[in-house]
Amino acid sequence: MNGRSNGLFSVLTAFMFVLALLGCQNAVLDDKKPEAAGKENAGPKNQTMINFWFSFGGDFQRDFQKYIIDEFEKANPDIKVKMTFAEETGKTHVSDKLLTAIAAGNAPDVATFDRFAIGSWAAKGALEDISDLIKRDGIRQDDYYRGVWEETVYKGRVYALPFLVDTRAMYYNKTLLEKAGFDPEKPPQTIDELDRMAEKLFVKNKNGKYEQVGFLPWMGQGSLFTHGINFGASFVNKGEFDPTEPQVVKALEWMTGYAQKYDISTLTGFSNAVAQTGLEPFWTGRVGFVFHGNWILSGAPQYKPDFEWGVAPMPSATGSPSMSWVGGNAFVIPKGAKNREAAWRFVKFVAHKEGNLLWAGRPNGRGLITSMPAVNAQLKLYEDAKLRVFLDLLATARTRPVSPVASFYWAEMYRIRDLALNGKGSPAALLKEAKKNTDAELQKLYERRY
Repeated sequence: MNGRSNGLFSVLTAFMFVLALLGCQNAVLDDKKPEAAGKENAGPKNQTMINFWFSFGGDFQRDFQKYIIDEFEKANPDIKVKMTFAEETGKTHVSDKLLTAIAAGNAPDVATFDRFAIGSWAAKGALEDISDLIKRDGIRQDDYYRGVWEETVYKGRVYALPFLVDTRAMYYNKTLLEKAGFDPEKPPQTIDELDRMAEKLFVKNKNGKYEQVGFLPWMGQGSLFTHGINFGASFVNKGEFDPTEPQVVKALEWMTGYAQKYDISTLTGFSNAVAQTGLEPFWTGRVGFVFHGNWILSGAPQYKPDFEWGVAPMPSATGSPSMSWVGGNAFVIPKGAKNREAAWRFVKFVAHKEGNLLWAGRPNGRGLITSMPAVNAQLKLYEDAKLRVFLDLLATARTRPVSPVASFYWAEMYRIRDLALNGKGSPAALLKEAKKNTDAELQKLYERRY
């Protein structure tokens, strides 16, 4: 066993020990546990069964089976794909069940993965290096958006193929703006303008509860990373995560200003009431502005909002053009997958031209952007004026830094944000705490490996 394998063994063994102590606190949505590869290779004679774990809810399983897997199996009759839902754990954007399965030697053959977390898991030795397969089959980096491809690379090796991409922009309710006396065709261009316009859109009922809100910085895609980027932060200093930059502090202070001015407890009551509708809050017509991703565009035809609305870049916080960031998912082959070659054929089908065309081009695929510029052009996505706002942002959008502790850092940013919003610490002090915790996590990882 080489040094890398020893590192993986120690990390995963420690992880399983912690899970055992927690006593299965993470509930599964159903009683059926995810099945791993190797348990079920049987099918028709000479047919390989591959297990595919996914973390998306809603209609994903039904649609993915119909538009992707059925087509893949027609083109590859020697492979059968079994889908299994594996829920993401908290704000980490990955599933603890997947890491547990890898540690136990029961890894699935393929899994969906948030791209920014690939570096974390590659550093643990938990993902298959697919560089050789990419080279063999002529998959070109230039087929994908540059920054998106780079998220799949760790220390010069490739561990995934990108699938969809997403950016963040501002949705605004033109009907509410007009009622408040604003020109509905002139959304705010700066954060100061946003604050002034949003103030006029907060409405309470006779019981002191909000009937509508102007803007909640933490709603939708209101992460500290979203606002920090827009305030000019890089989140990196000398190659390491650093949330203590003045721009990050300023962004968190701005967010907490809303919590204080409009009362976080009353705002939470509004958010809880809206959540009971089952709708994305913006589609209820009770929210003036929200920073969100392109994917919620798919809800417009479904919910048929009875108000006029638009999409624009997020207002600038620095006097420069607004800055967004790009995220999205990828397909990986977990370490120890029993059917690597069959798994690769599936990944290549799904995450290259054919699969992207099928998925984003399906009847209810509005709002989706693939990771391949040529495919987006073929689908004529630029003809959708609202989606074009997001597409145009891709040219300058940032990606989240690739790091062995990216998942930990991401969850830490949410924890710190929520503490600050609820008045449980000053933004500056909490961000220093986040840096200390992240540095300690990185040190632990190095100690386990070496």
